[in-house]
Amino acid sequence: MSCDAAALALSLHFAAFEPTLGGAPRLMPISTASAPMSPLVKEPMFADIVKQASALERQVDAWRTAPPAAPSPAFEAKLAQLSTADMAGHVELAKRGTDGDLKCILRGISQDLPKKLAALKDAPGLPERKTAAAELYFLLRDNVEVVTTPAKVTSTDVASAS
Repeated sequence: MSCDAAALALSLHFAAFEPTLGGAPRLMPISTASAPMSPLVKEPMFADIVKQASALERQVDAWRTAPPAAPSPAFEAKLAQLSTADMAGHVELAKRGTDGDLKCILRGISQDLPKKLAALKDAPGLPERKTAAAELYFLLRDNVEVVTTPAKVTSTDVASAS
């Protein structure tokens, strides 16, 4: 799958959430205790991406009900650092010759993080800030999930490998 197709799939995923209708969407909690983890989370670069995204996700989750008028410079710096780490993850996977969606998704997230921050900063009122905070939250949540979830091998993958 090309990076553009993966980015389109991710944007369609985000479009499925409508945080302004009846409050925040209900999501099933993810239990990582029994869920298999991707082997990438054992690598320092990818473990750091998960750590950074998880910390920012927790912070933005609190904003979903009362988002700030302007995020702090420290938050903006941490988000920029995560964006850079996601792009480095994309470059590393591309260097390895990985032909999976993860490298494209990491690139897309890297590009979307600054856009979601700008939407939060530029939101004219509380309803728009809540929507922007929810969208940033979901992007950060996806950032964690795409790295921690193991790739699924399909019959197409098996056939192309032989």
